[in-house]
Amino acid sequence: MHIRQVPFDHPDAVKLDEEVQAEYHARYGDGGDATFVAPADFDPPNGVYLIAYDETDRPVATGGWRAQDMNDEGNLDGDAEVKRMYVIDAMRGRGLARRILAALEGDARAAGRSRMVLETGTEQPEAIALYTSSGYELCEKFGHYRFHEESRCFAKGL
Repeated sequence: MHIRQVPFDHPDAVKLDEEVQAEYHARYGDGGDATFVAPADFDPPNGVYLIAYDETDRPVATGGWRAQDMNDEGNLDGDAEVKRMYVIDAMRGRGLARRILAALEGDARAAGRSRMVLETGTEQPEAIALYTSSGYELCEKFGHYRFHEESRCFAKGL
């Protein structure tokens, strides 16, 4: 397994994003994550997008972070927001999400960000378990879904 930094609009990233959007739709019935995300959001040094590839060079997991500072959606100065964490079904349970998350945290820390934040939902209990076991704690809601009952926001100091 190897992890590569790629642009958010890389073909493998687009393919995995389509898969995660379909999963969000299956879990929530809302068409997927409607949060506005621009490819440039993940351009270093203000973000990064990573893909894990298996031994056959198949993209199997992904995740990114983007810089957020104080805004009207509840972010604080120094935030690094995790976006599009996803592992394909066949590769779940092997620690890939944890590896991607650790790499994102290290990159955000090196970029000078002070807090990692993320939003997930009640229909993603495995994501909540990953984040809480990785030291994330519930925080004040932020972002596009901050007024949704199913939304759960987490933060971890870097």
